[in-house]
Amino acid sequence: MRNLAAALALFALTTGAFAQSRPMTTSMTCSQAMLTVTTHGAIVLGTGQYTYDRFVRDSNFCEVGEYPDPAYAPTRDVRQCFIGYRCRTGPNDLW
Repeated sequence: MRNLAAALALFALTTGAFAQSRPMTTSMTCSQAMLTVTTHGAIVLGTGQYTYDRFVRDSNFCEVGEYPDPAYAPTRDVRQCFIGYRCRTGPNDLW
């Protein structure tokens, strides 16, 4: 019984990390959102009540076979703010 109580206590402590919310672009200014991506290099940001995406600073944070594609997100002061890139698979059609 004591082991069960210890296991439940440990489980309760570790599940708190899953309940943490991700930063929301809609609560940041455009410059704050850009700085967040630049500082972290790669980060998952909420872009709306039920939407989120992974944004990266540059191609160093994309997998092999992926390329950085410009990404825009709504922020508190700008409707479509360029905040970094999203990694896309396939050939880069820009060339």
